[in-house]
Amino acid sequence: MRSRPYSYLFSISYYGARFKGWAKQKGQPTVEGKLERVFRFVLGHEDFRLIGSSRTDSGVSCRQGFVQIFLREEVDFEPILLALNVNLNGEIRLNAVHEIPRDFNLIQSVSQKTYRYYFSDSESFHPFASAFLTSAFQINSLERMQENASLFVGKHDFRVFCRISGDKKDFTREIFEAKVFEIKTFFTDFSPEKTYSFEVTGTGFLYHQVRKMVHAIWYFSSNQIKERLANPEGPWEPVPTASANGLVLWETVLDNL
Repeated sequence: MRSRPYSYLFSISYYGARFKGWAKQKGQPTVEGKLERVFRFVLGHEDFRLIGSSRTDSGVSCRQGFVQIFLREEVDFEPILLALNVNLNGEIRLNAVHEIPRDFNLIQSVSQKTYRYYFSDSESFHPFASAFLTSAFQINSLERMQENASLFVGKHDFRVFCRISGDKKDFTREIFEAKVFEIKTFFTDFSPEKTYSFEVTGTGFLYHQVRKMVHAIWYFSSNQIKERLANPEGPWEPVPTASANGLVLWETVLDNL
């Protein structure tokens, strides 16, 4: 990025249901694509580059992430932050901005991430609630789900609990905390009487890892999870993937800043 010596870091939130993920795709609405269009419009040029701290999947929302912009010239973003957010139409929000050293590496500085997955097993689940959480039926009891979640804590080979793509060979990730708890208040008047959240914190996550962990927490016995973690190369059937609409990147922690 030597040719663009000025660098700025934005904290970012977005509602993922309207986007086909973070990464720009031709002919598809994406978070990165919309950010590029808005920055291009507000700055009046396209001589910049954006890097995100996470490449979330289609439909996944973000409460707290980061995006870094590289520019050839110094820009005072504070006066134009409102203009950026107005043009982002409420689907994406840039929460704050500050200048950072040009050699700051956003991707390598992410030390941990926390995801939350919201769901309900209510039989009176209102369709409007599906904008923010997933309806799941005949799932394990809260106590069993809490026990299942705790089994993921530690350093494990998660190849059974991810979608393997490309030439990926390293499936080991460390989970610091994993828990399931009941949510007393939620976002809308249409929220079910009982809503739950699976919260997981780790160094990083594989493709579809959190959503496959959610399915296992809902429907697996503790032994089924233990066996797959102990023998990840065993002849296991693929773990189904929970839908994306309940998943939120809750927090991103950066080092070296």
